[in-house]
Amino acid sequence: MTRRFLIRRNLARLVLRLARWRAVGKPPVKGILVGAPHTSNWDWVLTMALAWTNDVQIRLLVKKEFFRGPLAPLLRATGGVPLDRGSPAATIRTLTADAQDDETFLLGIAAEGTRSKVDYWKSGFYRISQQTGLPLTLAYIDAPSRTVGFGPTFTPTGDVRADMDRIRAFYADKHGINPELSGEPRLREESRPSGD
Repeated sequence: MTRRFLIRRNLARLVLRLARWRAVGKPPVKGILVGAPHTSNWDWVLTMALAWTNDVQIRLLVKKEFFRGPLAPLLRATGGVPLDRGSPAATIRTLTADAQDDETFLLGIAAEGTRSKVDYWKSGFYRISQQTGLPLTLAYIDAPSRTVGFGPTFTPTGDVRADMDRIRAFYADKHGINPELSGEPRLREESRPSGD
């Protein structure tokens, strides 16, 4: 293990201990991390602590507006990937190509897409998984238990409603730092008739 990883791991464990949070679960070797519920800026800190405690590097999609000013170098150094939400295709193509070549590719996506309450999740995590064949790992923050963790990993079946039922069941008892900002895990694609 490199010195950098050892320093990061020790720092992450110290941060979690001081904040009285704990990291649980085992990270996948490769895949898409669905991060939820996303209700606070602290979610990023806790996600980094979870990754560093487990000696993994997660690439996190972050809206491009955050990559201006003094925060930009920190975001890049911790795996942040700028995303133009108005035109995400180029970023997704690059990440999809990277996923084919990188044996330890982990992409973290806050499925709600924002810290505000939403009616629907963004479906990018599901589409990227289907395009690349990478499995989904349900990562989570649960404020009442002060836990951040890696949950189950599965490969989507293509039956969006059934896959989302599985995701909803997992997140049903998970509550973010600001629970009033959480919405039910739901994709717009679920309401479309099959065959569309």
